[in-house]
Amino acid sequence: MPQHQDDVAESIAPSGRRRLARHCRDITEARWFALTVFALILANAALLGLETYSGVVAEWHRWLRLAEHTCLAAFTVEILLRMTAHADRPRDFGKDPWNLFDLAVVLCTFLPVVRENTTVLRLLRLARVLRTARFLPQLRIVLVAVARSLPGTLSFLLVGALLLYVYAMVGWVFFGHHDPEHYGSIGRAVLTLFLLMMLDGIGDAIHAGLEISRWSLLYYASYVLLASFVLVNVLIGVVLTSLDEARDMGEGEGQAPAARPTAPHRADRQHLRRRIEAARRALDDLERDLAARAGPSGGEEGERGRTVPGAGPRSRRR
Repeated sequence: MPQHQDDVAESIAPSGRRRLARHCRDITEARWFALTVFALILANAALLGLETYSGVVAEWHRWLRLAEHTCLAAFTVEILLRMTAHADRPRDFGKDPWNLFDLAVVLCTFLPVVRENTTVLRLLRLARVLRTARFLPQLRIVLVAVARSLPGTLSFLLVGALLLYVYAMVGWVFFGHHDPEHYGSIGRAVLTLFLLMMLDGIGDAIHAGLEISRWSLLYYASYVLLASFVLVNVLIGVVLTSLDEARDMGEGEGQAPAARPTAPHRADRQHLRRRIEAARRALDDLERDLAARAGPSGGEEGERGRTVPGAGPRSRRR
C-alpha cells in the first residue's frame, strides 16, 4: 500500500509541475506582461538619466534608491516566472539567448563584488535597456543583423587598415618633408587619411598637395575612390545582406510555432502512438494463442468456413 501511494505521488508530481509551467507560460506570453516589463525597462532607463543630475540625486536620493530596488525586485520576479514557465522542459529555457542574458543581468546584480562597485553596477543597469529588443521585433532584427555582419565587418576593417597603411607610407614618402604636420610620421599620416576617408578637409588637402606635385591629385583621387566609395559600399552591402538574413530568420521563427505542434501535443501523440502499438501487439498475441489452440484441423475448418457459400470449383481455383 505505501508503494502504491508513492507511485501515485510520483505520477501526480509531473502533472502538477506541468500545470504550474502552463500557468506561468500563460502569464509570460500575455500582452499585458510584455507591456509591463517594457514599461519597467523604460522607467529604469529614466532613473539612470536622473542620476546624472547631482541636484536631483541629493534631493531625491532615498526615493531613487527605492525605485531602483523596486525595479530590481520586478525584474527578479519576471525571470523567476520565465524559469517556472519552463519547469516541464528546463532545457528550452537555455535555448533562448534572451533568457540567458536576462538571467545573467539579474544574477550579477546580486553579487557582492558587483554591488560594491558603482561603475559596474551602473553598467549592468544600463544593460537592461538592451532588453527592449526582446519586445520590439524590428529592433531585434537589427541587432541580429549587426551580430551576423561582424565577420564581414572584421574583414572590411582588415582591408581598410591595409589600405590606410599603404597610402600612409606613400604619403610619408612624398609629403613627409613638405608637410610634416600631417605626414611627418606614419601615425600622423594614418590619422590624416582617416579623416580624409570621411571627406573632411579633402579640398584643403588637394590644394596643399598640388603645391608640392601634380601627382598628388592622382594620389588623393585614388584614395578617395577606394576608401570613401568602394570600401564604404562594400560595408553597406555586408550590413544589408545580414539584415535580409536576420529578417528571414525572424519570419521563420514567427512561423515555427504555427507549423509544428507544441511540446505537450507531441508528448500526447507519442503516448497515444505507444498505446496503439501495445494494442496491436496484444491482438497479435491473441491471434497466435487462438491459432495454437485450434490446431491444424481447426485451421483448415476455419479456412473452409471462410469460403464463400455457393462458390464452385472455378471460383475456388481463382
